[in-house]
Amino acid sequence: MIVERESDGRSVPPVLSAMAAWSWRLIVTGVVVWFSVQVIVRLSFVALPVAIALLLTALLFPLTDRLRETGMRSIWATWITMLLAFAVIVGLGFIIGIRANDEFPRLAEQVQVTAREVQNWLLTGPFKLKEAQLTEIVNEIVRQINTQRSAITSTILSTATVFVEVLASIVLLLFVTFFLLKDGGQIWSWFLRGFGRAAPRVDRAGRAAWHTLSQYIHGTVIVAAIHGVVIGIVLFGMGVPLWAPLAVLIFVASFIPIVGIFFAGGLATLVTLGAKGIVFALVFVGILVVEQQLENHVLQPLIVGRAVKFHPLAIILVLAIGGVLGGIAGAAIAVPVVAVVYRALPELRRRPPELPPAVPHEPPPPPEPSGDRASGAEEDVSPQHSG
Repeated sequence: MIVERESDGRSVPPVLSAMAAWSWRLIVTGVVVWFSVQVIVRLSFVALPVAIALLLTALLFPLTDRLRETGMRSIWATWITMLLAFAVIVGLGFIIGIRANDEFPRLAEQVQVTAREVQNWLLTGPFKLKEAQLTEIVNEIVRQINTQRSAITSTILSTATVFVEVLASIVLLLFVTFFLLKDGGQIWSWFLRGFGRAAPRVDRAGRAAWHTLSQYIHGTVIVAAIHGVVIGIVLFGMGVPLWAPLAVLIFVASFIPIVGIFFAGGLATLVTLGAKGIVFALVFVGILVVEQQLENHVLQPLIVGRAVKFHPLAIILVLAIGGVLGGIAGAAIAVPVVAVVYRALPELRRRPPELPPAVPHEPPPPPEPSGDRASGAEEDVSPQHSG
């Protein structure tokens, strides 16, 4: 006999029930993420310096740790690390400034020569333009610049406010970096106290995130240094002015995946075009493309490893979101932030391994009587038997 199950009008198909359950969870998660992003955007003056300070701490911490291992006090190890980093930055800036001051006049002369060559090519080449047409094009460019003069002026006037904000952010960044290097372990222990029984999971997730961040920043610095040195040698060999500032710019831009190299490489190509002509510019573009492919397929997998293993589409989306929310700084820290979260979540969800069952406790055996007490007992018993 087949018993038909009575249909209930209130019953929901399992698929629809699962979709509804996932939907409200996604809605709640989206609301939390949206409010979190709004808070971070409102506090970008603090959030961005703190994020950059974490990157600098991950970069400089090995030196501080080595100094501590030699027996140096934490305060002195931190000061020496900060001063060495500051000396490197000031030294590079001084060298770049001297090179730029010496080579900029030669660059201006070469750009003028290249402009005259391009003008002659436009007049005598396949386009057969007339001087009146070229004059009209130049005049149109001048008119556009004059039209946007007010916008340019307002931008220059607002630069003072931006400079003050940047200076305050740099001061905050240095303070945060200093105390993270000096008291990072104590700060992390204090932070874990607020999680109670969940502290071990948070500790595992934090250590995995810190390992990923350190691996990412050290690998990125090595790859960016190789990239800057190679491009600097190429520009120097071609005789391009300002090769040292361009090499440093490419080094800094390499911290922003995909987008940074397009910007810095395009600027270096324009300088090469203005200084050496179209042939050298095309050669430089070819070398830049080959070197970029070697970096993506050889250097990144070998040096950075699996710290950040995202699809290029995911990287582009992360960069776009970071750029919209935080500009250039947001694009620079977007990839390491997502990588840290991606590596920390599995550790946060993973349960600790179960301990093996304890061995049952056996009571100790009763103590054996000593020889003296046994003989005494025999002496006491024997007279009673005899009596």
